[in-house]
Amino acid sequence: MATHDSQPILVSDHLRSKPALTSGQLTRQLRSCKACRFRKVKCDRVKPCHACCAHGHPSKCHYDTSPEDFLQPISQADEIRNLREEIRELTASLHNCEQRIKSSRRRAQLQGLVNAVRLAPPNAVNRLVAQIRKHRGETNEVAIPVGPLNGSEAEHGPVVLRRSHSYDSDDDSLDSEDEVFSLSGSRSSSEESEDSSYGSISHIGSWKPMLDVFIERFVDAFSPVVQSKTGQAGALRRAAEIRMFSPILVDAFESVSIAYFGRSIQDKNLEAAGFRLYPRVLRSLQQALQDPQRSKAESTLVTVTLLMAFESVERTTQVSLIAHVHGALRLIEHRGPENHIHGVEHLLYTELRPYWVAAAIVSRTPSALASPDWINLPWSANPDRRDILHYLLDLAVEIPGLLWQFDDIEAALKSGMYSPHEISVKQASLWSGVADLTDRFRQWKVQWVDNNPDGPPQEVEVSADDPFPRFHCRDFRTGGIITPPIFVYRDLRLAQTMCLYYSTRLILSSADTRPTDRVGPLEQYSLGCGICRSLEWYIVNAPGNMINRLAFPVRVAWEAFPDGGPERQFMYEVLKLVERRHALGLWGSNMSEISPRAGPPRSQSPELATGA
Repeated sequence: MATHDSQPILVSDHLRSKPALTSGQLTRQLRSCKACRFRKVKCDRVKPCHACCAHGHPSKCHYDTSPEDFLQPISQADEIRNLREEIRELTASLHNCEQRIKSSRRRAQLQGLVNAVRLAPPNAVNRLVAQIRKHRGETNEVAIPVGPLNGSEAEHGPVVLRRSHSYDSDDDSLDSEDEVFSLSGSRSSSEESEDSSYGSISHIGSWKPMLDVFIERFVDAFSPVVQSKTGQAGALRRAAEIRMFSPILVDAFESVSIAYFGRSIQDKNLEAAGFRLYPRVLRSLQQALQDPQRSKAESTLVTVTLLMAFESVERTTQVSLIAHVHGALRLIEHRGPENHIHGVEHLLYTELRPYWVAAAIVSRTPSALASPDWINLPWSANPDRRDILHYLLDLAVEIPGLLWQFDDIEAALKSGMYSPHEISVKQASLWSGVADLTDRFRQWKVQWVDNNPDGPPQEVEVSADDPFPRFHCRDFRTGGIITPPIFVYRDLRLAQTMCLYYSTRLILSSADTRPTDRVGPLEQYSLGCGICRSLEWYIVNAPGNMINRLAFPVRVAWEAFPDGGPERQFMYEVLKLVERRHALGLWGSNMSEISPRAGPPRSQSPELATGA
């Protein structure tokens, strides 16, 4: 019986050894972030945690904690900010200490020089003064012998003049803080070492705050704070906030911001400093793209976007910008639409989607962006963010496939390898697609622009004292040159959307070879003029470098006009104006690399080249 009853007793003791979980213990079990709980990995409970940073998605690190909960996750950004502030305070304290030591050393050196001059013979003093005046403009050390002092030459060697910078020959003022006078042999090697270390400390203390200024200047230019109706422009700003969690992002932001700041203030040395970091960023990016896991990280996508902005400023080669744009397009296709629903990836996709669509149009090949998943899935978590521009882009993504069909028919006609029946079938398919898409573009304009509650764009006459370049076009009824009114928009988003509408309609019309109902030359000319008439309002009102959003429409309009005409002259003046104001090398280069035309783009007209 004892043996029979022992088992229940043991089980009861075992059950009693496990106390019930309290509410506090249940709460502690939820201290890990959502991503770590989903992946079932250990979370260090900081924000963002190490696991999310290692996977390249720090912006996806979220915690299920209520505002009144006293156990909040530690903010890694706050900790880093506090440590940086402490480093700055310690550096400033060390800098002040070094300054006091250096000042006392300078006073001792100056006192030694005064004693040497006071005790030297008159002729030696005159020679010393003459030598000092002679070498005022030199930056190297000058050894000036003063002869024996008090009859003992061994007691004092030659006086050495050390200058920290040069002066103009007509400047008779001496600054004790910029000159160091000493007696040879009075300075030890340890003092020299102290000065060199002081220089490096001074460099660190001054360079890091300046780097933050450079990055802030770059972010303000390419990701300005704008109103909601202007369109989102906060992706790079959000990326700058998480750059400390990715070494490649740190290097990329440092390189592009230094180069941009140097170019904006026309400092070639500072611009070159940014260039020297650029190859390292390219190597790191290449390594990330070759890694299956890192290629899908948000830091890799942000780095590619930063290099696009860098090339719009510097334009290192004629094909560098379009190469980065095509590379970014392939990268987001590789990442898949499911990785652009939340966080920085969603912001980058929504803000830069016009660039991705333009890149597909330039390549004139079908793009994965035209698939239903890419059109719908990125908006599944934020359906309200899909505005007038993105409904237009839902139509524009079909243009690359139609351009590919057009080029295929042209190649078939030149090769002579296809029968007339096969070519007619291809043409019928192309004409059907062009007619259907043209009708949907017109319906979009009626729904979203003409019937908009805020009204369509308004026409305003140009004032005589307007400093902006004046747009002139042709009146085909009279054959003369006229100055049409400019378009004024209710917000920047509508202006950008309408310019993209004009440009996509122009590109689509280039593949419209229908015998009837095709978009003719007069309508094409009107579409190109619509872009030109919108430029003044957008350029004057766009903050930062948001003018880059009109780069593709401007290039399309350029190709719609004949060489040597007033339209091209106006656009040339606008390109140079934007290059001067915004320090964007892309605009000054005529943007031939983003031409959607098949074959090499046309060069600049001789008339404009002469006027340059």
